[in-house]
Amino acid sequence: MGPIEARITDKLTQAFSPELLQVDNESHMHSVPAGSESHFKVVIVTDQFEGRRLVQRHQSIYALLADELKGPVHALALHTCTVVEWAEKQGVAADSPPCLGGSKAD
Repeated sequence: MGPIEARITDKLTQAFSPELLQVDNESHMHSVPAGSESHFKVVIVTDQFEGRRLVQRHQSIYALLADELKGPVHALALHTCTVVEWAEKQGVAADSPPCLGGSKAD
C-alpha cells in the first residue's frame, strides 16, 4: 500500500467508521508511470449514509479528500452504500470502466 492509498484509507476510516472499506489503486489500468497513485476505486459501506442521497455521500467524500484530489489523485470511483444496500447488492461493486485516456502501448 502506497502512502496516498494509506492516507485515503485512514481518512475514510476515521470519518465514517465503515463496516466495509476497500480502497483499490487502479492506476496500473491507466496511462501513468509505474507506481503511480492517481486512480482509485473506493467501496465504502456505512450506516452514516442512511437517509443521504448519492450526491450527498459523494460530496462528503470529496470534501474529506480535497487535498488528495487537488494533487496526486486524478480519478476516484466511488461506490457508497449503507449496510442494507450492500446486502441487497450481495456484496458486489461494479468494475471500473476502462481508461479512455489512451493506452500504455500508444
